Amino acid sequence: MPLQQGSARTRQRTVLLVGIVVLLAALVLAVVLASLLTHGKHEGSPQMLKWKDRGTTKNLQEVVLGRCYNYITAQYPELGDKDCLKIWESLKSAFIYKNPCNITSEDYQPLMELASHPIPCNKSLFWSKTGDLVHRYTKSNQNFLTLEDTLLGYMADRVSWCGDPSAPGINYESCPKRSECESNPSSVFWKMASKMFAEAACGVVQVMLNGSVEAGAFRSSSIFGSIEIFNLNPDKVSEVHIWLMQDIGGPQSESCSGHSIKRLISILEERNFKITCEDNYRPVQLLQCVHNPDHTDCRLCTNST
Repeated sequence: MPLQQGSARTRQRTVLLVGIVVLLAALVLAVVLASLLTHGKHEGSPQMLKWKDRGTTKNLQEVVLGRCYNYITAQYPELGDKDCLKIWESLKSAFIYKNPCNITSEDYQPLMELASHPIPCNKSLFWSKTGDLVHRYTKSNQNFLTLEDTLLGYMADRVSWCGDPSAPGINYESCPKRSECESNPSSVFWKMASKMFAEAACGVVQVMLNGSVEAGAFRSSSIFGSIEIFNLNPDKVSEVHIWLMQDIGGPQSESCSGHSIKRLISILEERNFKITCEDNYRPVQLLQCVHNPDHTDCRLCTNST
């Protein structure tokens, strides 16, 4: 009898151990399956996509609001009726929780209407491949305005943003470049803003191009060459003045008689604009010479007493 009881207890222990082992195996299997399923979801989630451009600027709301308030209070108080909070909300709603490769002009239309303002005649200054120089010039000469000197351009200059369908709706890690998808938040915004800036131009307009670019100063693929030039209104714009600036010390890749400038002049003439072109427009060249005062290109007054 004691022997039978001992055998029974042994069988019970064996069954119990087998049950525990089976239960543990089931738990481990469940954890592994859950991990695989979760990993698969993360890999397929839009939130995990890595784009090639920088992500949304940190504290974007504070940056945009701060620039907006500064623009309408300190710089152009005549625009004091602009509602910066509404402008920010309109910008945010244009991209938040949206696929960053599927942005449309309709997304930005409310923002364009809220932030637009008149551009005085004879003050519009367009540019291509001369970004640093042209903005140094408009800072020193208040007679001209680039797109980045308007409210829209001022708020958006050198900041980045894009959305994501997943929470929190904004991608701070990366945003798509134009080469990855053309309908990204930045490209669509700047195309629309550039079109509106060109449409608002009147009187004499200026264009600052880079004569030291080996591929040519005028490029049909640039924002100026593909959008702005075709949205200038011949009924409002009387003349187009081209300033072809070469870097101090060169290279001097192109002058006003160069091939790409001839192509630009031809396009403008077809649209019935009057055109002038000047190599190294002196007021801008003097600004270049501030950083290169001893270069021979800057010694035009050495014989004066």
